[in-house]
Amino acid sequence: MVTPITGPVETLVIGCGNLLRGDDAAGPIFVRRLWEHGLPQGVRCADGGTGGMDVAFQMRGVPEVILVDACSSGSEPGALFRVPGAELEHLPPLTGINLHCFRWDHALAFARWLLKDEYPDNITVYLVEAEQLEFGAPLSPPVDKALSRLEETLFAQWSQPRAGVA
Repeated sequence: MVTPITGPVETLVIGCGNLLRGDDAAGPIFVRRLWEHGLPQGVRCADGGTGGMDVAFQMRGVPEVILVDACSSGSEPGALFRVPGAELEHLPPLTGINLHCFRWDHALAFARWLLKDEYPDNITVYLVEAEQLEFGAPLSPPVDKALSRLEETLFAQWSQPRAGVA
């Protein structure tokens, strides 16, 4: 479903990951689910896929950014982690970075450098613990359930009145 943008973008949801590697597809699958569900006024989605530098340009001037990606921390598959923007103050250095190792945290560091005053004020990263990352694997049931919980959480949040939005 394509929803026309009729007003300013208040929130940008970016899904990062590789659709070909099982649970690494969590981010792109998540934004596809949001598109299918229909987005509320002021919310836009972007499939960041594996193109981290493109993610930085999508964020220009957007007040709130939500980034969704898979992770491998050794936790229970499907565990959902919320990383508030305040914890992202010390992003990795950009030296020696190439497109083969460009992660969501590098995209944020690049965006901070690139966008300067147009860097978003409010960034939240949601990471979903992966169970399987093999090429050609489907999304695992624990990750699928975690994405459904996150979708419910965000839509409940978006249904609340926003400060300064009529």
